[in-house]
Amino acid sequence: MTVSEQKQAQRRAGRTARRALSAQARAAANSALCANLWQLDAVQNAQTILLYAAFGSEADLSAFAEKAQAQGKTLAYPVCGEAYSLTAAVPGPDGWEVGQYGIRTPILSRSEILLPEALDLVLVPCTAFDADCFRVGMGKGYYDRFLPRCTHAGKIGIAFEAQRVAHAAVDGHDQRLDAYVTERGIYQWK
Repeated sequence: MTVSEQKQAQRRAGRTARRALSAQARAAANSALCANLWQLDAVQNAQTILLYAAFGSEADLSAFAEKAQAQGKTLAYPVCGEAYSLTAAVPGPDGWEVGQYGIRTPILSRSEILLPEALDLVLVPCTAFDADCFRVGMGKGYYDRFLPRCTHAGKIGIAFEAQRVAHAAVDGHDQRLDAYVTERGIYQWK
């Protein structure tokens, strides 16, 4: 099986594992995951954070975002663009729409744009991950192109424990993250 085929299999398995969580289990897992996230110094010390609006069965960071905003942290969300580019946008009060993949996303013209090097922390979703902090994303490479430009940011993956695999299928361009946070704990690479 090629790496590409392995990635496809891991994506399918990861999405299936996420969807298999009951509403009650998902709510408990999201709560525990957000609590675990606050244990990291990188989170405590960050002032500018790129996170994501959960789509489908992804781990939901709404509770984290609410607490971070209450603490005065600046929260940016990804906007996927042409040529698989990613932009970090801080939406204004009327700055949201449903984007090209059906994901709640900021409207660029109604948002403040943050440069990648201005970010302190990037929280990254996935379909599968391993304990060595490698991830399998959705397959377009938006984050793998964006993360190297985030020169001052900690890079933390977010997932449910059910998405963990023994070894994530990766290519040379796939970015290793600094840590992964799930409802069961924290995996750190550095």
